[in-house]
Amino acid sequence: MATYCYKTEDGEVVERFFPMKEEIPKLIELPDGRLAKRSFSAEGGAGKRSGGTGWPLECEASGVHPSQRKELADFLNKRGVPTEVSANGNPLYRNPHHRRNVLKARGLHDRNSYI
Repeated sequence: MATYCYKTEDGEVVERFFPMKEEIPKLIELPDGRLAKRSFSAEGGAGKRSGGTGWPLECEASGVHPSQRKELADFLNKRGVPTEVSANGNPLYRNPHHRRNVLKARGLHDRNSYI
């Protein structure tokens, strides 16, 4: 199953799951009767991240369970890299330098970042 994003005319984004081999509809009808069009930018496959320049970046890959968000923020603050953590438990990186320092403080390594 894969997740696909759809956006209504009023800007609400909804997610739907479809099997990989199934044809993905370009338009769906929601339970309340509204129509939603497939949104590639909401899926992260196209468009820019928030902020226009790509920063700040909310990183799901280095996130924690939402119940652990305060613990992660406190941990990073004690390590000298204060970081905002979203309600979903994902750290919000302000720029590439901040991201590198947070990953280093947590003992994580991103092989695609060339750092």
